[in-house]
Amino acid sequence: MRVLVDLNRCQAYGQCVYAAPGVFRFRGRESLEYDHVPGDDARREVERAAAACPMQAISVDRGEC
Repeated sequence: MRVLVDLNRCQAYGQCVYAAPGVFRFRGRESLEYDHVPGDDARREVERAAAACPMQAISVDRGEC
């Protein structure tokens, strides 16, 4: 699984951080950092984070890496 966040769309609402704190985190007040290739154990949380993003800035490629 690969994760891509469109940082131009992201407005730092932080819903992804709450849904998948092991994958998404803030550095400073509004700088989002994330694991581009999280383990399969994080799949459910990443999909929740993508669904929760009010800006729909998170894309998840569910294929093989």
